[in-house]
Amino acid sequence: MSQREPELSMPERARQTVPVVAVVLAAGFGTRFDPSNPKQLVCIADKPIVCWSIEAFEGNERVSDIVLVVNPKVRPAVESLIDEQGYGKVRIVVDGGAERADSTAAALNVLSEAAIPSDAKILIHDAVRPFVSQQAVDDSIDALDQFSAATVACASTDTVLLTRDAGDRKVVSAVPDRADTFRAQTPQSFRFSTITRAYELAAADPDFHPTDDTRVVVDYLPDEPVAIVAGSETNLKITTLGDIPTAELIAAGLNASR
Repeated sequence: MSQREPELSMPERARQTVPVVAVVLAAGFGTRFDPSNPKQLVCIADKPIVCWSIEAFEGNERVSDIVLVVNPKVRPAVESLIDEQGYGKVRIVVDGGAERADSTAAALNVLSEAAIPSDAKILIHDAVRPFVSQQAVDDSIDALDQFSAATVACASTDTVLLTRDAGDRKVVSAVPDRADTFRAQTPQSFRFSTITRAYELAAADPDFHPTDDTRVVVDYLPDEPVAIVAGSETNLKITTLGDIPTAELIAAGLNASR
């Protein structure tokens, strides 16, 4: 497949009056998974993980475009899958960076070059969460009508402990109210101007090492509220080989319901 150019067509879709762009991050190499077998390409129910995630947005009529960020080592294989499956909303494939934030920044740069409007809705999703629901996608899009940032999350069923270092051991420093604690998932969604401004501010910080995009907004745009969108236990992040049996069960349930 030839190099995909950043020519993003941004038509109105369904009820949307601005572009809705899904950024699917598939650039990690999964050292905790199997270094010799990139998890983006591992099949769950006979479908590569990355395909499950692309299809969550390809099949949503409100999503206008998909930007796919990949590890350069798997790029040829992923591009072949895109061609084979005919994913028409994938406008460009971008090489990711060393860290997650670098991969998001690469996608934002491509979108800036494409001159998408500042109020475009950007949904950033981890490709290794292959079972994100259409409800979560739609609710994320809707949340950006009221807020400039939102994240899918699940209420914590466990008490969360905040800790500090005490020599070679961690000790508890605070116990937040469980009703106020959530487990972050993806997509994490933003108006384009909000997430680009947050990344611009973060770029000047030598200690900038966030693990997700919500953290960038919370840290660098502290006055910008981030709305919670209800997640689900099936929005599993596949991190280790031990997650595969659970993923297979979820996939089987989804296929049976279709």
